[in-house]
Amino acid sequence: MKMGFELNLTQTQKLIMTPELRQAIQILQFNNVELMEFIYKQLEVNPFLESVDNKNQDSSNEEIDTKYEKEERNDDVDWKDITERYDDLSYKAYERNIDSDEKQSFESYTSKKMSLKDHLMVQLGVSVKTNKEKRIGEFIIESLDNKGYLSCSVQDISLLLNEDVVEVERVLRLIQTFDPVGVGARNLSECLMIQLKEKGIQDKNAYIIAESYLEDIASNRIQKIAKDLHITVSRVQGICDIIKMLEPKPSRGFIVDSDNIRYIVPDVTVERINNEYIIIVNDNNLPTLTISNYYKSMVSDLDDKEANKFLTDKLNSSMWLIKSIEQRRKTLYKVTESILKFQRKFFDEGKTALKPLVLKDVADDIGVHESTVSRATNGKYVQTPRGLFELKYFFASSINESDGDGISSTSVKTQIQKFINEENTQKPLSDQKIAEMLSENGINISRRTVAKYRDEMRIPASSMRRRY
Repeated sequence: MKMGFELNLTQTQKLIMTPELRQAIQILQFNNVELMEFIYKQLEVNPFLESVDNKNQDSSNEEIDTKYEKEERNDDVDWKDITERYDDLSYKAYERNIDSDEKQSFESYTSKKMSLKDHLMVQLGVSVKTNKEKRIGEFIIESLDNKGYLSCSVQDISLLLNEDVVEVERVLRLIQTFDPVGVGARNLSECLMIQLKEKGIQDKNAYIIAESYLEDIASNRIQKIAKDLHITVSRVQGICDIIKMLEPKPSRGFIVDSDNIRYIVPDVTVERINNEYIIIVNDNNLPTLTISNYYKSMVSDLDDKEANKFLTDKLNSSMWLIKSIEQRRKTLYKVTESILKFQRKFFDEGKTALKPLVLKDVADDIGVHESTVSRATNGKYVQTPRGLFELKYFFASSINESDGDGISSTSVKTQIQKFINEENTQKPLSDQKIAEMLSENGINISRRTVAKYRDEMRIPASSMRRRY
């Protein structure tokens, strides 16, 4: 076998992920909140980037400074007018030229929400008489968990505070009378019984059911409870209805330390005007970026090669960032426009008119790759006349109808929900019956598929929905 060295020329295609391309893909995946955080970080590290809003603010500040300089140079000052205008500074606010919207905003008429512990501390301060009771009460309130339940036993509190168990129990009973009703309970049963007592329920069976039969209530075993307590099924049903209306989490509505509330900011808005739909990309809250003229001129005037290279790289990076943000806006607009075209009946008629749609349909329509559509829709929301939806919501799998046309799984779920809402609660519809009703409407799916969709919508089975 002959061995040797040879040179061969071959052509190959490779996708090279440059840092700029990687950044553009990352920006496309960002929603509005994430993109805003990213832009502010880039404004800190890249000197070439400037925010137009900040620039306008600086110019307005310069105008204010110039105005005050002119007033200082003016010798003909009407001091009488000034003293009358600023008389009694402790009661009169400094007058500024601001818009009426800034004077009266929503925050002007709302107060900060009080936490549950602060709310209880206020009630404790007007309910106890001695420092010992206050000390025990504060410890109990600080020991409440996120649901408003007492997370430790009375014996543990007694040992830690070196106080009598009877005294700790008495203060706990006092706290359990505070608002919200049920706070300070040691478990769910005690919480419900406190609320039953506050409502003036005299039926002892209600307290027995709340204490010992909560699992049976969850499983809708009404007949078993009636048999054990020797009362009628209808009476048990009425007691269960009262218990289900009680609040299992007394802390609901109050701020707790672990609250991590996330608000959805729609990335796109679709508005209907004169039977036409208008698409608006919500980028008004994003700062408008521009290139700094000062650093741009510095690039051409600088003789140091290393400094010049550094500034050139920053200039190219800032220009690419602005281009990527604009490309994201255009892609998001095109994807929403394509979804609107495919799902026009949904916007006109509602969820039952949602059609099957896949990423490839939108990608072929706007001339991009499927991965681009996936990145543009992932984690982004659109505000429509029908409500707020994630863009992924409009991509639904297809189910064949009897006439050969496809129908989306979301539309089928909507019909299942409608059937269950209209059912006779004493004889709820089984999964097989729902499948037969869908078949009559031209939708052929199995009982297992109905059960799967019902579980996804968190609807209990027929035995759990039955009322007596």
